[in-house]
Amino acid sequence: QVHLVESGGGSVQPGGSLRLSCEASAWTFTALGWFRQVPGKDREGLAAIDTDGFPTVAESVKGRFSLSQDVSKKTLYLQMNDLKPEDTGMYYCAADLVLSAPQALDVTRSDLLDYWGQGTQVTVSS
Repeated sequence: QVHLVESGGGSVQPGGSLRLSCEASAWTFTALGWFRQVPGKDREGLAAIDTDGFPTVAESVKGRFSLSQDVSKKTLYLQMNDLKPEDTGMYYCAADLVLSAPQALDVTRSDLLDYWGQGTQVTVSS
C-alpha cells in the first residue's frame, strides 16, 4: 500500500510558476508521476519517474514542467513554469508497482495505476 499526498496547488497568473509536492508513504514503485484532469477532457499524464529516478516528461509540457525528488523525504516535485490558463485543472500524483514511467503516462493505461492521491487544484487566471 502506498499513500500519496499532494500539496502546492493554488492560483497563479499566466506566466507564473508553481511547485507541486507529492509525499509518498513508501518509496517503492515502478512509476511515480503527475497527472492532470481538466473538466471535459481526458486525464493527461504529465511526468513520471521510474524506480531509478529517471524522468519521463510528456511532450505537451516538456520545457515548462520538470521533476525533482527528495528521496529522504519520499517526495516527488513537479516544477511548473510559464503557466498558461489551459494548465488549469486538478493535479494528481499516482504510483504503480508494475508499469514503467512511460507506460504510466500513457492515457490508455493510467486507469490501471495502483495508487492515487486526492489531488490539488491549480488555477491559472489573470
